[in-house]
Amino acid sequence: MTAPQAIRATNKKNCPPLQSTKRKSRAPNQTVKSAPGVNAAEPKEQIEKVFRALDRRNAGVVSAQAIIDTLKKNGILIDDPRIRHSILKLNSHTGPVTLAQIADIFDANFSLIECAVKDRYIVPQFSAFTGEINNIFDECMQVKDGAVADYIPQLARIDPEQFAVAITTTDGQRAAYGDFDTPYCVQSSCKPVNYAMALEQHGEEFVHGHVGREPSGRGFNELALNPKGLPHNPMINAGAIMSCSMIDPEMPLADRFDHVVQIWTKLSGGSPPGFNNSVFLSEKATADRNFALAYFMQEKRAFPKNTNMLEALDFYFQACSIEVTARQMSVVAATLANSGVCPMTNERIFSNDTVKNCLSLMYSCGMYDFSGEFAFTIGLPAKSGVSGALMVVIPQVMGFAIWSPRLDELGNSVRGVEFCRKLVERFSFHNYDNISNHATKKDPTKREAQQRSDQTYQLINAASLGDINEISRLVAHGAEVNAADYDGRTPLHLAAAEGRLEAVDYLLLRQAEPTAKDRWGATPIDDAKRHRHPDVEKRLRARRAGLCAAT
Repeated sequence: MTAPQAIRATNKKNCPPLQSTKRKSRAPNQTVKSAPGVNAAEPKEQIEKVFRALDRRNAGVVSAQAIIDTLKKNGILIDDPRIRHSILKLNSHTGPVTLAQIADIFDANFSLIECAVKDRYIVPQFSAFTGEINNIFDECMQVKDGAVADYIPQLARIDPEQFAVAITTTDGQRAAYGDFDTPYCVQSSCKPVNYAMALEQHGEEFVHGHVGREPSGRGFNELALNPKGLPHNPMINAGAIMSCSMIDPEMPLADRFDHVVQIWTKLSGGSPPGFNNSVFLSEKATADRNFALAYFMQEKRAFPKNTNMLEALDFYFQACSIEVTARQMSVVAATLANSGVCPMTNERIFSNDTVKNCLSLMYSCGMYDFSGEFAFTIGLPAKSGVSGALMVVIPQVMGFAIWSPRLDELGNSVRGVEFCRKLVERFSFHNYDNISNHATKKDPTKREAQQRSDQTYQLINAASLGDINEISRLVAHGAEVNAADYDGRTPLHLAAAEGRLEAVDYLLLRQAEPTAKDRWGATPIDDAKRHRHPDVEKRLRARRAGLCAAT
C-alpha cells in the first residue's frame, strides 16, 4: 500500500462514479439507495450549490465555457465518454446556461461537475499536480542516453526523439504531454493483459500449473525454464507465449485476436487499439529465439493439452504488435489501479483477484533484469516493452503511460525509468512511503493545507496524551511544534493542560513557545495553572524567564 491510500476510501465515497444505465430489478418494497455523496431528499439544493459556485458573478447564469473550464481544470476532458452527451447538449446550447438548464444538461452525470466544483476527485489540486508532472517531463526530455531496439527492423526505424507521458486517475482525471497521440506498439507491455485474460478464463491454479511466478534473474528471452520445466513467470517471453496459449484455445486464431482487441478496447475506455502488421511480420521473421523457447517448452510438455504451439506463437506476435497511444495506455493502467474497473466507463473488466495477481507479478518481474532495482528504488508495479513503452500503476490512485524509444542495456526506456525516479522523489508514491512517511514528499491526493492540518492535529493529540514516541516521530517528519488548531491551541497548550511534564520538556527543547496565546488569550502557563499542574507551570515559567533573560 502506498502512502496516500489512508484517505482514498473517503475520496472515492465523496465522488460517486457514473451510474450504469443498466438497472437491476428489485422487489416491490425494496428502496433504491441514492449514490454516495448525493442526498436524495435535497437534489435541488445540491444543484443550486454547484450552480452558485460556478456563477461567481451572481448573475443567475453561467457560460458554457466556464463549465467546460471547471471540468478541464479538474482533469475531466471533453472527450470523456461519461460526459459525451452532456457536452453535445452544451455545444448545441445557445447563450448562457441557467440553473434549470444545467440540471438538464448534466442530468445523468451531475456528480462529475459536482465533484469538480467541490474538489472531491482523488487528486483535488489536479492543475498543480500536473504542473509538476509537466516539469518532470521537461527535465526528462533532456535525457539522450540509450538506443532504439534494432533486432526488430521496424522498431529500429522509430524516431528516437519521440516522448510521451499520459496520466489517468481512478476517477478519470486525465492529462498528457508530448507525443501522446502517436501510436506505438505495446510489445511486452501486453504481457500483463495476456496474463490477466488467461487468469479470467482458467483461474490461478490452472494458469500457474503451466507458468511459474518467480523472477527469473535472467534475460527476458533467455533459453531457460524453471526446475519444473515451466516458464519462470508471465512477464518474460516464454511465460507470455504460455499465457497466449491459454486464451480462447478452442477458437480460430482470428477470433482469438478479435477477443484480445475487444478487451484492450474495454480497458482503454472504449477506444479501440490499432495493429501494426509490418511490425508483426518483422517480429515473426526475426523470432528465432521465441521459436526456440516454444519448442523447448513443448519438449518439456509445459503447454496445456492440445495446444497448437505455432498458433500460440503467432497469437503472441500479434498481441505484441497491437498499437496504442499513451492516452489509451494510461487508461489501461488506471483500470488496473482501479481494481479492474475502467474509470472512464465504470465497467468491470478484470476481477479483484486477477488484478492483485497481475500487479504482484508486475511489481516483482515487470522490468526485465531491472525488476529488483525498480521495485527497490521506484516501488511501483510496472511493465516495460522494447518499443520504449512503460506502463506504471499506482494502486487506487492512477496509472501512467510513458513512451520513449531509447532503451538501456536491459531493454527498458531510459527516459521512462528516469521519469519514474523523479516521480517518486517528489511524490509519496513508492510502495513503502507510508512506512518512511517522507516529510519532503507530497501526497497529491491531499491538499497541502490539509496535509499540514492533519499533521498538526496528530501532534496536538499526541501531546495531550503525553505520547513521546508519537511526538518525536511527527517532529522528525516535519511537524511544526508551534502550529495551532482552529482555537489557536498548540501542542504545548494541550500537554500543559493535561500535566504531561515529559511531553512539555520535549516540546520546550524543540523551541515550543510557552507564551503562545489561544483565541481566548490563554497561554500554556495559564492552562497548567488552571488545571493545577504546579510542576508543569514551574517548568514553563522557568522557560519563559530564560527567554526573557536571553532577550
